[in-house]
Amino acid sequence: MTGHPVAPDPKAVEEQIRIFNSSEFARLLGMEILEASDGYSRVTMDCAGKMNPGGVAHGGAIFALADQAFGIAANCCGVHRVAVSVSIQYIAPAKGKLVAVARRVADNGNCDTYRIMVHEGERPVAEFSGVAFRV
Repeated sequence: MTGHPVAPDPKAVEEQIRIFNSSEFARLLGMEILEASDGYSRVTMDCAGKMNPGGVAHGGAIFALADQAFGIAANCCGVHRVAVSVSIQYIAPAKGKLVAVARRVADNGNCDTYRIMVHEGERPVAEFSGVAFRV
């Protein structure tokens, strides 16, 4: 994992977290960023109200949580990035409180790759991979 030489302004990071947390979609799904830094984030969401007909969390809600973690990890420290490719693998159904943890795992100068793991407690629920292009 590589870092960036830019020292983030803590107030700018707090503002970016506030912007992401207050977006309409994040509020609709009840997502909350608990922690974020350059290339890292931790985001939570309760599955209540997001169940599919089978009585477990809808895959789209899980995807949205992972995507939110990806977005803030890629954009919280002054470098603007846009997603160019994402994929998800669902591992287990979920019903409770989920936590998505995003980490930058590669940086080639133009594109960064992130791995986001979604857990319900200690149990893995999904693994999301994303590539973000610097604009």
